[in-house]
This record gives sequence, C-alpha cells and structure tokens, in this order.
Amino acid sequence: MLHRAIATTLFLAALTHAHQPAPKNAIASLTRDIPTLMQQADIPGLSIALIEPHHTTWLHNFGTVDPSTNAPVTDHTRFSAASLSKPVFAYAVLKLVDQGKLDLDTPLTHYWPADAPYPVEPAKDSQLSQITARIVLSHRTGFPNWRPDGKPLQIFFTPGSRFSYSGEGYVYLQRTVERIAGKPLNQIMQQLVFTPLGMNDSTYISVPGPNITLGYSPALKPRGPIRSEDGNAASSLLTTAHDYALFLEAILDKRGLKPATFRQMETPQIAVDPACSNCANRPAPTTLSKEIFWGLGWGIEQTPTAKYLWHWGDNPSFKAFVSIDLDHHRAVVVFTNSQNGLSIAPTLIHDALGGDHPAFHWIHYDTYDSPSFRFTQDIVHTGATALTTHSADLQQHLISEDTLESAGYILLYDQKKNDEAIAVFTRNVELYPDNGNAQASLGEGYMVAGNKALAIESYERALKLVPNSRFVKSQLAKLQGTPKEDAAH
Repeated sequence: MLHRAIATTLFLAALTHAHQPAPKNAIASLTRDIPTLMQQADIPGLSIALIEPHHTTWLHNFGTVDPSTNAPVTDHTRFSAASLSKPVFAYAVLKLVDQGKLDLDTPLTHYWPADAPYPVEPAKDSQLSQITARIVLSHRTGFPNWRPDGKPLQIFFTPGSRFSYSGEGYVYLQRTVERIAGKPLNQIMQQLVFTPLGMNDSTYISVPGPNITLGYSPALKPRGPIRSEDGNAASSLLTTAHDYALFLEAILDKRGLKPATFRQMETPQIAVDPACSNCANRPAPTTLSKEIFWGLGWGIEQTPTAKYLWHWGDNPSFKAFVSIDLDHHRAVVVFTNSQNGLSIAPTLIHDALGGDHPAFHWIHYDTYDSPSFRFTQDIVHTGATALTTHSADLQQHLISEDTLESAGYILLYDQKKNDEAIAVFTRNVELYPDNGNAQASLGEGYMVAGNKALAIESYERALKLVPNSRFVKSQLAKLQGTPKEDAAH
C-alpha cells in the first residue's frame, strides 16, 4: 500500500509535468563526449544503446576489452551487468505472476516446506513468513545487502516496513522461483526472457569464451567477472548492450506482461531513505525521499519533468546504468569494464535523455571531475605526490576518508608501493583521527610492509575506536600470535 505522502507527491508531480522533447543531437553529443570522458576517467571499454518503442535507435561501442592488445569492444562483447541483473529477473518473476504460478502477496514460505530455506536468527524466524515477492522486489525484506561470510542471514526490521537494498532478498526469491519451476535460474531465464526476446548473448551462469571482457581497476589491473556456476539473480548476468536493449524495447512496448502487471511494476511501493541505500542495520529514517522510490524490480525517479525507471550496476571493476523515460518513451543503457564507469554516467544519461536525475546524488559516486576522483587518478599516475598536489582539497575535507583509504590500497596492492601507501594511510589518520577504518588501514599498510610493531600499534588504536571489530581483532591475533578463540573475547 502506498504511503499517503507518496501518493500526494506523485499527484503534485503529475500536475507539474511539462513536455520534454528528446534531447536534440543526443547521438552527436554522446559520440563527441564519450571518448573524452573515457580518457579522463581511465575507462578502457564501453558499450551503449539508445532505445525507443519497437526499436533500438543507436548501438555503439567504444574502446577495448584489453588495453594490452587493443582488442575492440563489439556488439557481442559481454559485460558483467552486476545489479542490472535484477530488473531482468523481476520481469521473469512478474511473468510467473501473470501465469498464476506465483502470487505477489503470498508469503514465500508458502512455497517451501516447514523449515526455512535460509539460516535466519531464531528470534527472527517468525518474520520470515512475512516476506513476499512484492516485498523482495521493492527491497523491503529487512535483510542486509549481503550477509557476512559464514554468518547466518538476519532480518533487521519488520519486513515491508521500510526500504533497504538487498541482494540477499533477490537470492531468496530466486530459490523460491527455482523451486516453483523445478529448474535452475538460467533455464528459467532462457525460457521466460532470453529466448522470447532474442537475447542470444545473455546468461546468468559463468561461461568461458572470447566475448567476455575483463574488468579493470583504477590502476588498470584486470579481473574477471564474479563467477557463478548456479547463477545469481541479483548480480551475475553476463550480457551485451544489444541484448539489454532488446529487453528495454519490451519494457517500452509493454510486451510480455499484462497491462495491470506493468502498472504495478512502475508504481512506487516505497519511498527510499534519502540518506542511504543499504540501511538494514540503521535506525528507521525520520524523513523519506520525495523524488526516489522503488517499484517492482526498478528504482523510480519522479521529477517535475518526467518519471523514470532506473537501476545502477556495481560489481568490482564493472559498472553499468540504465534509465527509462516513461513519459517520453525512450531509454538508455551503458555498460563499462571499469571500476570508474559510474563516474561518467551522469553526463551520459543527461546527453541521452536530458532531465534531472536525483538518483545519482542518492547513490553518490564520485564524478570524473570531482576532487576525490581527480585525487585517485593522480594517485594512480603519480603516486603519493598527489598528497602534495591536492593538499588544499585534503585540508578542506573535499576528499573523503573512504577515497584516501581506497587510494592507499591501490598503492599497496595494485602497484606494490608500500611506503607510498603508508604515506597515504598516515595522512588519512591525520585528517580523520577518530575513524577506526583509517587506523586499521594504516595497520594493514605496516603489516604488508613487514613492520610488525607499528602495525600492532595502529590496530590497537583502531580497536579503541571500533572495539567490536572482528577484523581488527583477527589482524591483531595474527600479529601477536594469539589464538583466534582468545582474540574474539
């Protein structure tokens, strides 16, 4: 059920809608801007498609799948779609709803035997029976995004009561759908989505082949897509811009689902917490966003000029973004093989669709021209001398603790520059002395460099700031030779 505030917001927004024609020369702008942006952001390869009802108006590839060989990105280059996996899976789930095989509002436990499919904390078991497909698709399960390794899955708030983005919820729904269909995920997706839409280069399972691009860190260190032998509905889709455009054509054409089901997909189920996306273990928000909502499988932007469906993708070294202008019937999808991919997405989406996109502020990635991004790029290219080059921005805290930490790890692990990494971690501690992560990162730098005494000192300072950190306790145990069971107390 919609909150009254959401319904009021949508009504007022509808009254203020103005006609927004397609951006003139969108293709020319993108063709001009993309190579420059890729160079500024150190993005090796990119594939993009513009879509209107019934057809893809433009499909283009830029750059390389391998900077060492300059092998080009092609129409058949598969990218890790990351969380752009979720809307495609949601479409399949809604097909099952239309077929009467799954009900949006029946608890998923109904489709399972008495024992729960996941090890949920005993005190929370009763809440599992409140989770439905609708609640999963709108990210209201109470699950975290991903559980800690080796730990049971917890429910942090009453299912349905508020938003918190969760890949775990999608996997729970995936296992339920597999149980209903009696088939593994990829076979279900082939039957319901890929084959009907002609998405011949798409799969949710890891497959070998020359058409899959590697992804690249800011220092251009290559890594493959996350492997998934069974498929992961939340994150493991391998696809091309061409194939994803076929999916978006179906959404724009209203094909494959009943009209009422499409309306439900596009209807806000919940407004998000404007301060965070992964909010499971945080207090309930005191205010809700007036611009960003979640539907069934999609984020929703409601602006004065248009209503958009959207989603972002973020796997290590692969970034993607999709946006659908529902009022003006056009869409764009972008795939990149770079950790830096989302830094240029706001410019590309504006070139393609125009309009305002508050989602970018909400997901909060550094843009290619921001102080934090420029600092990281200088770290990659010039090392710790970037501390001097950007001293004014650092002093004004225009470069965050997280950015400094990430830059230090680039030097430490990607470039094997231990002393320079320690210099960055040290500056981070100076700027953010009360931040336990900063102290712990400095400890890790000393540990990798072989300076055991200073590593212990840094981790001990970190433990005073974050006394419940299992990671810090574990690191101290390694350094001090303390048995793990003793270190946990």
